[in-house]
Parts: sequence; structure tokens; C-alpha cells
Amino acid sequence: MLAGKKILLAVSGSIAAYKAALIVRLLMKEQAEVRVIMTESAKKFVTPTTLSTLSKQPVYTSFYKNNSEEWHNHVALGLWADVLIIAPASAHTLSKMAQGLCDNFLLSVFLSARCPVYFAPAMDLDMLAHPATQKNIDLLVSRGNHLIASDVGELASGLNGKGRMAAPETIINILEAHFKIGTFHNKRVLITSGPTYEALDSVRFIGNHSSGKMGYALATLFAEQGAQVVFISGPVKDYPKHTDIKVIKVTSADEMLDVCIQQYVEIDFAVFTAAVADYKPSEAFDKKHKKDGNPIKITLIENPDIAHELGKLKTEKQIHVGFALETHNEEASAKAKIKRKNLDLIVLNSLQDIGVGFGQDTNKVTIYDRFEKQFPFELKDKKEVAQDILKIMESYA
Repeated sequence: MLAGKKILLAVSGSIAAYKAALIVRLLMKEQAEVRVIMTESAKKFVTPTTLSTLSKQPVYTSFYKNNSEEWHNHVALGLWADVLIIAPASAHTLSKMAQGLCDNFLLSVFLSARCPVYFAPAMDLDMLAHPATQKNIDLLVSRGNHLIASDVGELASGLNGKGRMAAPETIINILEAHFKIGTFHNKRVLITSGPTYEALDSVRFIGNHSSGKMGYALATLFAEQGAQVVFISGPVKDYPKHTDIKVIKVTSADEMLDVCIQQYVEIDFAVFTAAVADYKPSEAFDKKHKKDGNPIKITLIENPDIAHELGKLKTEKQIHVGFALETHNEEASAKAKIKRKNLDLIVLNSLQDIGVGFGQDTNKVTIYDRFEKQFPFELKDKKEVAQDILKIMESYA
């Protein structure tokens, strides 16, 4: 998939710069043409000689070739590349990219490049979480650059959290997906995600602990494979960031259904990962209801079943995938939902399994199709679960 592709790898100053050697090695193994740019600070973590040896090409570290002031043409290099990937992208480099500053060779190529640009942040968790860094990332994505999200794990500081640069193998997979014209390329995908909150009064609600991580992983993977994603989510901490993901934030089940119906036109795939509240209060207080020593009686009524309602609109050309989180009679419940909601596939996970449930980074699923064929999987990271789901979907598309 990458054979003959012109890949420009830009390495900025981060401890993760040592991973650039493996990225180059993997790209060369795929027979890509590789050129490498390094900032001065990146040279403190990995030498230009190492990356030059692996890429079989000189490494660009400055504007000038030698003391005779022959210069490297940053414009020509930016035009040469089929894709520019900045990995690792330090907080400092991200800030300069977002502001359009141009004080080194890497940034001059970035501003000159006409090709797609991917960037893989790498820094400590608090630096990544800082509002300034997040604003810079949002700004870069809004301009059409592609974020390769950081991983969670042990960091150079000794802390554990989000900030590790994505694994070189992940980066290669993303580049392969970029050049692949596959099942989901230019397809429209609707994904529901997160919880819904059903108001009791102006400040209280009925809800659940859904983190939206599964929906996040699926939306990101679909977008990386060229799909146009409409991501409709209840309140969660993190929303996916990608130029091909349209995020629509909602609160209640009624709001989610209304938006789903509005966005359903010309949808090719619909994936219902949202943990929609089954019930809502029949009436909500318009103000905060204060204690007065008396009990409150709340009548709960059923919420609309979003997958069921969209199932009524489904045509033979569309694929619907549901999710079921069960505590008992798992298989029977999942199979019943396939028929009731007009689904093609349903992804079942049980709260009886360890490592499964709201807020977890892992999931263990069994996928059933409408013909009752089943595909069981072991406990995996939700990113890997998303890959399994898309592979199954491809065979039904």
C-alpha cells in the first residue's frame, strides 16, 4: 500500500524522537520513499546519521547544505511529498504550527506543504491536557490537519497517563489507511455515543456512566479509513478530533433522536454505541427542587429507542450495527434486539466479564449477525475492538 509513496517525516524535540528510527525502518520495509527533517532539539534524542542510514537519504536539519550557503529548498520538499507526518510533535512545535511561526526548516516545510499533514503529539500528560495545547490541536485539526491521538501509558516523567506518542505500527497503519480506497472510503457513517442525561430539574438528571470511549474509537477508525463521520454524542469528557468527523453534542434521548433523524439522509452505515437512558421523568421541575422534608414521587416513562426508530427508515443499501450491554440472558437478548431493531449486526458485551463496562479502556465482545452467526473475541483494547468491528462490517457491506 505504501510502495512508491513519498513520505516526509518531520521529527521534533521529544524523548519519543527515538521512535522515528522504527517509523523510518517500517516505511522502508513497505518500499516507501522516505525523507526526514529534524529540528535542532530532536538531534539531542536521535542522531541524523541514524535516520540517514535507515532512509538512505540525507537528513534535513537546516536551511543550508554547507558553508558555501547552498540551501535546501523547503518549498520543493513540501511539494515533493505525498504526505507529511510530524512525529513526534512536541508542545513547542505544535504551538508554532498553530500560530504559523516559521523559525526552523521543519516549520517552513509545514507551511509550504500542499499534501495532507498528520501530526502525532508526544509530551507529558499535564502538558497535553493544558488548555493551550488542546486549543492548538483543535486549531490545527480545524484547518484540515490530521491528529494521530496520543496513547495512554507510562511517560518519561514516571507518571502514567495520556501523552505517549502513538506506536510506530499504529502510525504506519494510519498511513496505509490514508492511501487505501476501501469499503468505507467516502461513505457516510452515523455514530451515536456516550450517555444521555434526562432532566429531573434544572440541575439534576438521570444518567449513566458511559464514557463514550467505544464510540470515540470507532469514529476515529472510520475517519482514518476515509469515511465521512457524523458523531452524535451525549455529555462525555473527550470527543474525537478529525477533519472528517462532524461532532454534534446532545444531552437527552429526545435530542439525540431528533438529530439522528435530521442527519440520517444519505447515511450508508449507522452504528449505535450510545448508552441511551431507557427512562425519563414524565415531568421535570423548571427550577432546582429544594428539600422540604417530604418525599418526591417521580413517574418514569420510556425513552424512544433510537436504533428501533431509525430501523424503520432503513433501506436494503444501509448497514445498521447495534450494541448491547447485558447482565443476564445475554445471547437471547442480543438476538432479539437484532430482529426488533432491524439490525444487521449487534455487538454484545456482558458486565459479568472482567475488564468490561463503562469507563474501561478494554472490552470483550461477541458479534452476532442477523442470520445468528456469531464472532467471539477476546478481551482487547477498545481501539482493537473497533478494528474487529470494522472487519466484520466490511464483509456485510
